[in-house]
Amino acid sequence: MILAESPRRQRVTKLVNWGHWFALANIVIAIIIASVFVISSPAPGTALGTFYLFANWFGHISFLTFFGFVIFILPLCYLDVSQRVIKTIASVVSALGLALMAFDALLYNRTGFHLSHNSAFLIKNEAESPLFQFGWQQALYLLLLFVVWFGFQLILANAVWKRIDRLINYRIGRRVVSFFVVCFVAGHAIHVWADAQLYQPIIKQDNMFPLSYPATAKTTMSRYGLLDIERYEQRKQLQFDPDIHQVNYPSDPVYCALESDKQAMLLIQTDNSDISELMKEADLRHIDNYFTTSTSLDGLLTSTLYAVPELYQQSLKSKQPVLSGLSEAYGLSTEIYAGANNQLQRQFTHVQLSERITGSANITIAFANGATISQLMQRSDLTNTLVMVASGYQQPKGILYTNLPVTSELASTEDLVPTLLSALGCSAPVQYYSTGQNLLAPKRDWLVSTSGEKIVVIYADQRIDVLSNGSYDITHISNEMRSDDALNVDLLSRAIKHLTRFSQ
Repeated sequence: MILAESPRRQRVTKLVNWGHWFALANIVIAIIIASVFVISSPAPGTALGTFYLFANWFGHISFLTFFGFVIFILPLCYLDVSQRVIKTIASVVSALGLALMAFDALLYNRTGFHLSHNSAFLIKNEAESPLFQFGWQQALYLLLLFVVWFGFQLILANAVWKRIDRLINYRIGRRVVSFFVVCFVAGHAIHVWADAQLYQPIIKQDNMFPLSYPATAKTTMSRYGLLDIERYEQRKQLQFDPDIHQVNYPSDPVYCALESDKQAMLLIQTDNSDISELMKEADLRHIDNYFTTSTSLDGLLTSTLYAVPELYQQSLKSKQPVLSGLSEAYGLSTEIYAGANNQLQRQFTHVQLSERITGSANITIAFANGATISQLMQRSDLTNTLVMVASGYQQPKGILYTNLPVTSELASTEDLVPTLLSALGCSAPVQYYSTGQNLLAPKRDWLVSTSGEKIVVIYADQRIDVLSNGSYDITHISNEMRSDDALNVDLLSRAIKHLTRFSQ
C-alpha cells in the first residue's frame, strides 16, 4: 500500500525547499555586498593570507546569512499561515539584514569600524558632520530606496517560489553546502594556526567582517605542549603592523628660528669606499657606533630628510620635510642632491632635488659616493661650516664624522636632521618631528629604527631585530654573533611605542 504525504507535509516541504533557495540567493547577494569590506582593507600580501581571505569571506558571510534564515525564516515554514505572509516576512527580514550589512560596509569603508555599541559615539559624530546632515527630502529618499530594495526581495521570493519544483531538480544543494562548510571550517582552522604563530597577514584580518570571532586554541595547545604560552604573550606584546596608511606628522607644529648666517653640510655616503683619511685631514671627530638601517636609497632619503624610519616612507612622500619648511620660512637656500635620479624626484613630490651639487647653499644635503663627497669637501671652506658626514649605508655599522660637539656614543640616520637643526639654532622639541634625538644633548642610550618590515633596536652591544609577528633575534654588535641573552621586553615595548607614535 502506498502512503501519500499529507497536504500539510507537502506544503511544509515545499516551503522549506523554497527557504533554502531563497537563503542561497541572499547568500550570494551578501557575499557581493561584503566585497566592500575586502576592497576597503589592505591586501594580505601572501598566498596563504589570500587563501584565508577568500575562505573566511565565503564561509563567514554564508554562515551569517544562513544563521539569519534558520533563526527568523525557517520556523515560519512550519506555522499554519499563508505562504504569502511567510514570503513577505522573509523579504522584510532579508531586506533589513542586507541593508544593515550595506550600511556597515559603508561605515567600515569610511572609518574602519563596524556597527557596535563601541562605535556608536563615532557614528553620532559622523552624523553631525555636514556630509551626513540631511533634511526630510533625503530621509524620504532613503525610505524610498529601502522600499525598492524590499520590493526586489519580494520579487526574488516569488520568483524562487514559482520555480521551486524546477530548482529542486538541479540537486546542487549538497555541493553548495559542502563548499561553504569547507570554507567556514578551513578559515577557522587556518586562523587557529595563525593566531598561535602571530602570522600577521591573517590575524590582521580579524576585524574585517562584521560579527567575526575567528577560532583560537591557545589554552588547549599550551595544555598539550604545542604552544609556549609565556613566549606567545611576549611575542604578542611585541607585534606591530608594518603597513602604516595614515600619519600625524609632525605631531605638533614646529616653531623655531634658524640662524641665517651659518652654513651646514650634511653628506650621506652611498658606497663603501674608504673616506677615513679625508676625515682625518678635515680634523673631524667621529662616532663609531653609527647605524643606518634603510634598505633602499628612497628609504635612506626618508630616514634622513624626515628624521623617521623608512616604515613611514609611503605615507610621507606627499608631505614636506620639517627641515625644508623651516629653511623656506627663514629664507635659507637649500641644496639636496641624490644624483641624476628622476625616479626619486617623482616619488618625493615635496622635496626639490638638485641636478648637481655646488656646496654654496646655506644647507647642503648630499647622498653621494665617497669620491663625490671628497671632491665637495676639498673645494669647500669648512672653517665656518657645520659638517656631518655619515657612512655605513647597507652595512652592519658605519661611522659618523662631524665638527659639532656631539656627546652621544650612539647615532642613527634619524638623528642627523634633529642635530643639524639644533646646531642652526632650532629649539623645537625633537619628538614633534622625529624618532631620533639631538646628538648635542642626547636623552637616550638606545635607538630604534626599521629595516624593511623589521624593527631594529640598538642598545649597548646588542642589536635586536623584531619581525611584525613578534619573533626576534638578538645579535652582538661587536662580533655579529647571535646572542642568548634574555630579551629586555620593557625596553623593546617602549621602543616600539616610540617608533609608531606618528601612525594613526
